[in-house]
Amino acid sequence: MTRARTVVLAGLAAALTLGVAACGGSGSEQQAPPPRTLTVSAAASLTSVDNQLKPQFEQANPGVTVQFNFGGSDTLAQQVVQGAPADVLATASTKTMQTAQQAGRIQGEPVTYATNKLQIAVQPGNPKQVVDLSSLVGPQVTESVCAPAVPCGAATEAAERAAGVTLDPVSEEQDVRSVLQRVTTRNVDAGLVYVSDVRSADGQVQGIDFPQATAQGAAQNYLIGAVTGSQNADLANSWIQFVTGPQGDAALTQAGFTLK
Repeated sequence: MTRARTVVLAGLAAALTLGVAACGGSGSEQQAPPPRTLTVSAAASLTSVDNQLKPQFEQANPGVTVQFNFGGSDTLAQQVVQGAPADVLATASTKTMQTAQQAGRIQGEPVTYATNKLQIAVQPGNPKQVVDLSSLVGPQVTESVCAPAVPCGAATEAAERAAGVTLDPVSEEQDVRSVLQRVTTRNVDAGLVYVSDVRSADGQVQGIDFPQATAQGAAQNYLIGAVTGSQNADLANSWIQFVTGPQGDAALTQAGFTLK
């Protein structure tokens, strides 16, 4: 056999081998799922927990990206009622979830899956010697609270009534994370936030317990439900099951929530 013929046959054999490999590869490889985005509107106090759960959920659901809209529960509920794009709604109170339910914007019954209670967030070392709500009364301590329409604001008002005190905050914020930020940036001496918010601050604040935090109306329930008309109903239900399942329970407990 001539050298030229040998080279030609070798080339044909190589091409055939590559062709077979290519055919085998296309037949055995699974096609990647199309990209999808799950939009979750969630109470600001769920920020740390949901961000912790996001990569776990995305890993278990290839092609899925979880997009969050964090804010005050009353604002989020109104957005859903008005038709803002969302697949899941998670609120920090029964009342705000009912707003969306009564408008027919929640599919089925929402799940109550956790509770949270207030703490007084102060500067590390507690320089103002805050021990309870009465410590916040008067000009010697400046404090920030949530607006009354926000669940943490309603909880604050319930705690005030139980303690028989009236606070005079320098600001009323639209979500609990804004209150926390006022304390961490030292704009105020103290703020009424949830236990989970204090823990999420990584030592930037110190939490002070007070007995009225468990008074009627002060402790808040967390509810989650799928939004009616979602184009990702299957993903919405998967997220709800994930958040209320073992992984979610572990993250919530670690963050300071109490499971329902």
